Amino acid sequence: MCSECGKSFTQKSNLVAHQKIHTGVRPFSCPECGKCFKRNTHLVIHQRVHTGEKPYSCLQCGKSFTRKPNLISHQRRHTGEKPYSCPQCEKGFAHKSVLITHLKNHTGAKPFSCSECGKTFKFQASLTKHQKTHQGGKPYSCLECGQCFATESHFLRHMQIHPSSVTYSSSESRQYVKSDFVKCEMVYN
Repeated sequence: MCSECGKSFTQKSNLVAHQKIHTGVRPFSCPECGKCFKRNTHLVIHQRVHTGEKPYSCLQCGKSFTRKPNLISHQRRHTGEKPYSCPQCEKGFAHKSVLITHLKNHTGAKPFSCSECGKTFKFQASLTKHQKTHQGGKPYSCLECGQCFATESHFLRHMQIHPSSVTYSSSESRQYVKSDFVKCEMVYN
């Protein structure tokens, strides 16, 4: 049993390997880049970054991976398996990280706060997007009326007021053209 945390092990070698977590000792060093690891197995996996070795291949599509857990996660795309389910709404997810993000929808917590105006957000990405509105720029410009917008979503919503002058059909595609001055305009091909 580990004297630091009380975790039990059936084999002494596993206990010795575990105790390195508490000491911070990293005796296994990569000869290519010098990065150090607590376990030799972690070094072997890391070295695949340098060699390009990907020993785990998907039988369905042939995509290869350096680690077996990455292959297993990938295979869920083919099978549709969703082993992680929300305890509140029972919605299923293929990846645990996506479930963790989803759980924030039920708590209502908004831990990310804008230092400029105090507005709060559930996700860091939403805060980052919001903070761009404080930078003074409105990079999205309507070619029809010249009005400018700070966000792409507001720009696209605005474009809906010009249906008579702009037609949408399956043969036309919309794209954004970015100039050297980071000014974006909607153009139609």
